[in-house]
Amino acid sequence: MSEFTFADLHIPGRLKSAAPGWVARADVIIVGSGVAGLSAALHVRRSGYSVCLLTKAQIDEGSTRWAQGGIAAALDPDDSPMDHWRDTLLAGGGLCDPDAVMALVTEGPDAVRRLVTWGAEFDLDPSGELALTREGGHHKDRIAHAGGDATGAEVSRTLVTAVQSDPGIEIIEHALVLDLLKDDAGAAQGVTLHVMGAGVRDGVGAVLAPAVVLATGGIGQVYSQSTNPSVVTGDGLALALRAGAELNDIEFIQFHPTVLWLGGRSEGQQPLISEVVRGEGAILRDVAGRTFMQGVHELADLAPRDVVAKAIVRVMRETQQPHVWLDATMFTEEFWEQRFPTILASCRAHGIDPVTQFIPVAPAQHYLCGGIRTDMSGRTSVPGLYACGECAGTGVHGANRLASNSLLEGLVLAERIGRDLAGQLPQRRPAIGAGESVDGALISDDSRAELQSLMTLDAGPVRDGAELRTTAAGLKQIAGDIGEPCTADWEMTNLWTVAAFLAHAALLRTESRGSHVRADFPSTDDEKWRIRLVGMRGGDGIVEFRHESIRRTSSEAQATS
Repeated sequence: MSEFTFADLHIPGRLKSAAPGWVARADVIIVGSGVAGLSAALHVRRSGYSVCLLTKAQIDEGSTRWAQGGIAAALDPDDSPMDHWRDTLLAGGGLCDPDAVMALVTEGPDAVRRLVTWGAEFDLDPSGELALTREGGHHKDRIAHAGGDATGAEVSRTLVTAVQSDPGIEIIEHALVLDLLKDDAGAAQGVTLHVMGAGVRDGVGAVLAPAVVLATGGIGQVYSQSTNPSVVTGDGLALALRAGAELNDIEFIQFHPTVLWLGGRSEGQQPLISEVVRGEGAILRDVAGRTFMQGVHELADLAPRDVVAKAIVRVMRETQQPHVWLDATMFTEEFWEQRFPTILASCRAHGIDPVTQFIPVAPAQHYLCGGIRTDMSGRTSVPGLYACGECAGTGVHGANRLASNSLLEGLVLAERIGRDLAGQLPQRRPAIGAGESVDGALISDDSRAELQSLMTLDAGPVRDGAELRTTAAGLKQIAGDIGEPCTADWEMTNLWTVAAFLAHAALLRTESRGSHVRADFPSTDDEKWRIRLVGMRGGDGIVEFRHESIRRTSSEAQATS
């Protein structure tokens, strides 16, 4: 029985599209080519299954390649999975699933070592061991990195090479997934998709398989400014909602505290200044040059991301300035060139020399802490449908993701999905509507800027009830802008679906916790809100929310006390 419904939040069951003009078949479909999707493809192949990997752009253009910091894992003799577990729980604000976190931190070290066997070249110290560093929220040096600040690019290169060399993996690029195909029992049996541009397959088609893995990344383009690339439009989450899958913790959106400030009118993907820069000694200052993180948290400038982002927003409001400064002038030019070559080049491309100048930074949307509700085998509430990576809500991140746990989660959950499917592939059955055109709903892309402005102004790092109600009303009005079947309008409809769900979830949670901050409810309310907020599309298209209790172990209580 659902606890909440929003009669004005109606989500259609399908996107409007033409009938599929071609059909392909595989044992397993994987949607997405970041660390999660590529790893899942490799692990699924270990069982001999055929894989069809769909990616929206080219295979190496997802969010993974932009990851600067690294991969967190207890690889140092002075570190331990239990230490990593405690840090993750502390960052998660009381909403982490302790068992899911334990799986992440205990299986994580081997997952990183396996990545090395696949060819990943991480940075080494003078003794030839992995060079480990520290990021916000970590009490130990446990961040493995590559190319100084180009870890994501190295991980992507490694996995892309392995996937492209496997003849059992068919790759379809420039493919926008549309909707899930199901059998008469409601189990996944494939997807419809639209292939953009030239290729053997073009236009709307269908790929049939009894197992579908969503690894589509986050929702960055819901906001005007994000560290995510332009292809990240919430497609996997919107597809899952339309298919009847449950989503959880969507209100917890991590705003990275130190994104290069390019001016108030900047839009789209913004350059990230990794918190590893602070891990190496950089300091935050207000516009007058005063430090402000001392006394806010025991880790000061290396506090968890939600703490730093809230402190920056507070200082920006107090000083009535649109940014703060990141002071890394204590680094030599040689150090910048060796340790942070990507960030150095990005700053200089925008007219800032961090060797001699402070870097203007401000929070921007970075990461979705929740997602499509899964267990730790990646299974969603729809049989045969799996999810991993940023689009999955495993409970690992809770109310705030610990830095550099994202790449690790993609590796670990992908392997777990491979093990689950190795046990038994779901039964292949006829897919309903696989050859029919669909008269679903579409919203015009003409309203994208308006949607992004609503979400940025009223559902950003600090929210309140009145602003969220304004957002919900504005989104309802946008829903009347009818679109036509095309890539831009399909994307816009996905953005609207995720934005509307997010705004309503944020309105429901009347407290501040982790990356969800309510100005009208500034305190954390464990008595009422130490729960998971789970939502799904009901049979009539109305979104329903319910509470799900979170088990708290005695060791977790000790870790977070």
